[in-house]
Amino acid sequence: MSWHYHVPGRVELVGKHTDYAGGRSLTCATPFQMHAKAAALADSVVRVRDLRGRTSVEVALDPSAAPTAARWSVYVAAVARRVTRDFPEARAGVEVTVGSDIPPSMGMSSSSALIVSLTMAVFDANGLWDAPAWRAVGEDELAFAQYCAAVESGAPWGPFAGDAGVGTRGGAQDHIAICASQPGCVGEYSYLPGRVMRRVAWPADWRIVVANSGVKATKTGNAKLAYNRVADSARALVSAWNADTGRTDETLAAVLAAAPDGFDRVLALAERAADASMSVPYLRRRLAQFREESTVIVPGLADAIAREDAAGAGAFLAHSQLMAEDALENQVPQTVWLAARARALGAAGATAFGAGFGGAVWALVTGTDANEFAKAWMSSFAAEFGGDASRQDAARVMTPSAGASRSVS
Repeated sequence: MSWHYHVPGRVELVGKHTDYAGGRSLTCATPFQMHAKAAALADSVVRVRDLRGRTSVEVALDPSAAPTAARWSVYVAAVARRVTRDFPEARAGVEVTVGSDIPPSMGMSSSSALIVSLTMAVFDANGLWDAPAWRAVGEDELAFAQYCAAVESGAPWGPFAGDAGVGTRGGAQDHIAICASQPGCVGEYSYLPGRVMRRVAWPADWRIVVANSGVKATKTGNAKLAYNRVADSARALVSAWNADTGRTDETLAAVLAAAPDGFDRVLALAERAADASMSVPYLRRRLAQFREESTVIVPGLADAIAREDAAGAGAFLAHSQLMAEDALENQVPQTVWLAARARALGAAGATAFGAGFGGAVWALVTGTDANEFAKAWMSSFAAEFGGDASRQDAARVMTPSAGASRSVS
């Protein structure tokens, strides 16, 4: 018996750094996917063969599983360690062969797609879908996605305690988009807990064009500290609020909903939350960005898509991009330039997405040839920054696609 998985990447349309703070985002799955085949092994190991780089990783299927020298083995070890701790009966090993056309380090969540693929493989090899511990929590349509997010981040979830994860303190946005997306729709979700707020049909003549900045943003490598600074800023504000009020709120969204003057009160607490890595002005800008992104930009863009208002959509994208540059401080010259250039070339709007600090920008293109737009965008980018405008990962044209699927043969 073997199991087959088709696990897409995702595009975060808006909702920058909101999920782990209980906010909202608007996402969709991509047509670019990770394709994996899994088979059970007699030994208690997780063995992964990556067809892209022709490399292999093997870690023990054990609560003490540790990564090997290969950087990407941290994801394999996180799955093996967390699943066997949460489900002690999981002792059947699995071999997974992985191929993918999701561009790596481009913000489409290839790493989360790997986590989802490997977790499904270990679940299938061990029959964990029917385990009592899973049946107690697995009825929710977003349960598996949120569990995968906890595997990656190390956060506790449901009855399962937390651990180290892969070392980045993110949320469930990527995993929910990967698992729960529907073809031809974008999804508005809230988080902690994950909820489907609504799904909106994507206009037939609109296209998402994604451009690679050429600056790799690896959350377990070069971007980890910067990413965690953005994430920890939200948690620092929550901690200051709880210390001041005696409450036990867990998310920034809960804090802002706790009282009519929650925003102003937390704004005043920024000085208490500041430390060597997070200044008072930065924390205040970050708080404003979270509120604006979650309560104005996300629902506003969803409404604009629903009424096929490209100009309105573009205004929300410009707003999100500006707040990323000025408040999150997670943009690089290449992503700033790409967003501005897309608008100059006629896109309705454009903004960077994903963790930031590199990665990619998406542009909303309507009423014109999206492929020609992509060529012009990349040619001008190559002229500005150098490089090959025709390289394979430079730009992708897409519409929203289906979420993850699995089959047995």
